Amino acid sequence: MEALSATLRGIAARGPLGLFIDGQWRASSGDRDVDVIAPHTEQRLLRYTEPAPADTEAAIAAARAAFDTGPWPQLSPQERGVVLKRVAAQLRARLPELAEAWTGQVGATIGFSRRASQQAPGLFDYYGDLIATHPFVEPRARANGGRVHIVQEPVGVVATITPWNAPLVLLCYKVAAALAAGCTVVAKSSPETPIDAYILAECISAAGVPDGVFNLLPGGREVGEHLIRHPQVDKVSFTGSTQAGRLIGMACAERLARVGLELGGKSAAIVLDDADIAKVLPSLVPYSMPITGQVCFALTRVLVPAQRRDDILQAYCAAIGALKLGDPFAAETGMGPLALGRQLERVQSYIAHGRAEGARLVMGGGRPTHLPRGFFLEPTVFAGVTPDMTIAREEIFGPVVSFIDYHDEADLIAKVNASDFGLHGTVYSEDPDRAYRIARRVRSGSHAINGMWVDFDMPFGGVKHSGIGREGGIEGLHAFLETKTIYLS
Repeated sequence: MEALSATLRGIAARGPLGLFIDGQWRASSGDRDVDVIAPHTEQRLLRYTEPAPADTEAAIAAARAAFDTGPWPQLSPQERGVVLKRVAAQLRARLPELAEAWTGQVGATIGFSRRASQQAPGLFDYYGDLIATHPFVEPRARANGGRVHIVQEPVGVVATITPWNAPLVLLCYKVAAALAAGCTVVAKSSPETPIDAYILAECISAAGVPDGVFNLLPGGREVGEHLIRHPQVDKVSFTGSTQAGRLIGMACAERLARVGLELGGKSAAIVLDDADIAKVLPSLVPYSMPITGQVCFALTRVLVPAQRRDDILQAYCAAIGALKLGDPFAAETGMGPLALGRQLERVQSYIAHGRAEGARLVMGGGRPTHLPRGFFLEPTVFAGVTPDMTIAREEIFGPVVSFIDYHDEADLIAKVNASDFGLHGTVYSEDPDRAYRIARRVRSGSHAINGMWVDFDMPFGGVKHSGIGREGGIEGLHAFLETKTIYLS
């Protein structure tokens, strides 16, 4: 396996990656170098220098000036929409490069990366079209006579903080909606996966977005801390772990800054007693371990009727076992490595917890002997899991699935809602009305019936410890707007 495709070799050959601030590429003034590692070979892809505090200040100042005195918030929604659609065209032209960047940095299989990367230009096209007709000004009549305009205005300077697992798509969810609203952005990309954000910055620049409207800082916790506490940042939009989200929410609350948090999940696949397993597997298999399980909405809990557990478990394990583990750039590979060495160690510790707490290891649990290099881990399935076990309660973010038995509908609802999380899920049944009734009783931000979907033109987000707010759809635009009431004489 090679660490670099031809496309990634071209990116690495450009030399050190810089910062994008106020419409210009500039060298970091920091002194800490970061290596980007290919997870399937453990070889270095490239090296860059993290921003210094002065760089972060410069990016915030550029975004502030672009919002307060620049043209972007003053353009008509239709004018902004035209620019967003130019960004979409730039991204679409670079989709092969973006897909290879995702696979090279994270280890997602190349087929998955090619399909999922298409969401990036799709998001800019979607919001470009949406704002062309969105009612930013709504006339209303006062109860006692007179007229009022309810105006939706951009929230201001937005700091976006995104994780390493889906670096392009998660960034575009935020940036496309924020720019559509008329906001300006300082984007902190994950230190481990910066390439996608660099390409996005190049596309934004080529599309003619005014200087200072989008600024990019690849970096770690120090950069994020600077952004979330800065008085000139009006809103923080974060995707990542619940633990980090809780700290960010507290920091924003101290200064009453707006905040959006898209956090962890422990999504459940509910298999009802009438479900046809042949219809269940085509979505359960890929969505229980997407990107080697490193997705917030992965179906990591499978709730099955006790009387059907053995048959369902056997069929699922056979399907998972048929996936080829290996080079994510190879077309025949069904599962790649975990993205980071520390993530591999974290997942292994959860597998140990499962064994120690009495769950039955059905398959996997170890390192594949035929792949000595790379952060590879066998797909792992536990049965006999109870809701109080660590592997049922905490987000593992790896290829580990827990089968949980239930005995009747009341037992099912109690167990599925016992989780601290409430992000997504699905229910399988031959009776769609029954499935819908179950879906309504699950506490989650989204729920599917007989499949699994996440569409960028629909709202996505969670309840409980899965976050605050929604991304995607018109709700994603509203997240970057403030409401103003103007009384007309």
